[in-house]
Amino acid sequence: MTSKPRTRVLTGITTTGTPHLGNYVGAIRPTVQASRDSQTDGFYFLADYHALIKCDEPARIQRSTLEIAASWIASGLDPEKVTFYRQSDIPEIPELTWLLTCVTGKGLLNRAHAYKASVDKNHEAGKDTDADVTAGLFMYPVLMGADILMFKAHKVPVGRDQIQHIEMARDMASSFNHLYGEHFVLPEAVIEESVALLPGLDGRKMSKSYDNTIPLFAPAAQMRKQIAGIVTDSKAPGEPKTTEGSALFQIYQAFASAEETAAMAQAYADGIGWGDAKQMLFERIDREIAPMREQYQALIDNPAQMDKILLAGADKARQLATPFMREVRHAVGLRALSSGATAQVAKEAKAAAPSFKQYREKDGQFYFKLVDAQGQLILQSLGFASPKEAAQTMARLQTEGAACLSALSEQLAPLTPETEALLTQALEHLINSKKSVN
Repeated sequence: MTSKPRTRVLTGITTTGTPHLGNYVGAIRPTVQASRDSQTDGFYFLADYHALIKCDEPARIQRSTLEIAASWIASGLDPEKVTFYRQSDIPEIPELTWLLTCVTGKGLLNRAHAYKASVDKNHEAGKDTDADVTAGLFMYPVLMGADILMFKAHKVPVGRDQIQHIEMARDMASSFNHLYGEHFVLPEAVIEESVALLPGLDGRKMSKSYDNTIPLFAPAAQMRKQIAGIVTDSKAPGEPKTTEGSALFQIYQAFASAEETAAMAQAYADGIGWGDAKQMLFERIDREIAPMREQYQALIDNPAQMDKILLAGADKARQLATPFMREVRHAVGLRALSSGATAQVAKEAKAAAPSFKQYREKDGQFYFKLVDAQGQLILQSLGFASPKEAAQTMARLQTEGAACLSALSEQLAPLTPETEALLTQALEHLINSKKSVN
């Protein structure tokens, strides 16, 4: 019996600050929970190259890297069961970034949200279009694309503001695959609608930018004091209070069970005093966080141990990245000069071989087709709910050839005897051409 293919899930956190409750609820806790899924291979990394785009304080980046790594592990991430690494420990990532740069249109990067926001800000201030815009900011989506494509991630959990970057990574992968053959997996964004976006002390989104955060592993006394500072309205004890728009209630809800949340909502309706409500919030958060504080502090106090864990994770990651980068380098022509003769043969074989094209239609479904060297249609698929399903079907056709046609009949457009014969010949040609390239 064939085992179900494992899904690769990848996510990272930029190392620019101390983790806070919002980071925990929105990123750390859900990724730790997801890492326990036996059907997935988890890739979790500290995005310290990305941090350089936003921060020019070396000590802050170093400290943040330690704090975020320690937070992830103290929260339950098991480095033995996932691939947990520091981005800058994988030299293949910046190399892949350059190769992707060479197939990525500037027009695509012009449309990146972060770049456009900087341009709009400059225009509003009457400044030059690219004032204070670094090449790093402009190229951010390519580096993110390299992070994802290096490890052939199927799914990338992101917030809605990051969906564009996943779409851009797919565009880069498609462009590269079109020019050099099928090397990259096209990733899929996963939006966790249930993940809470926590408000901060002042009611706005909890963010370092607003200086309204509650550090995740702050000492209990400090956390109690900061919770006491959450902005509330002026209603006195005994007056009914509304949960709608209440930052205090939203933070409580992110930690509490459904029953506890309902009880707090009733307490609001019954006129609980704000001091008592804040004490309940502190106790509920501390119940979840307190058991993790000791391990967190032990890791913070032993950075050499944290280095050891991250370097072990980098070694694990490079066992995949190094051979894959060797494959990609060969594909683009960065290879031994003595392989020139075979390179010409491979180029001719590729030019004459049929090729698969994957795409998405307006109905939201994913499709693929097989065309010959002149672009004539040989095979058309039916719609798939995800790009991964379409890619897996293409992979079967490319490895098994006509032998799997009957098993895939429900996923392909009907074939006449004539087209089936043509398809069989095309698949055989495609498989042989791949063998000649290898």
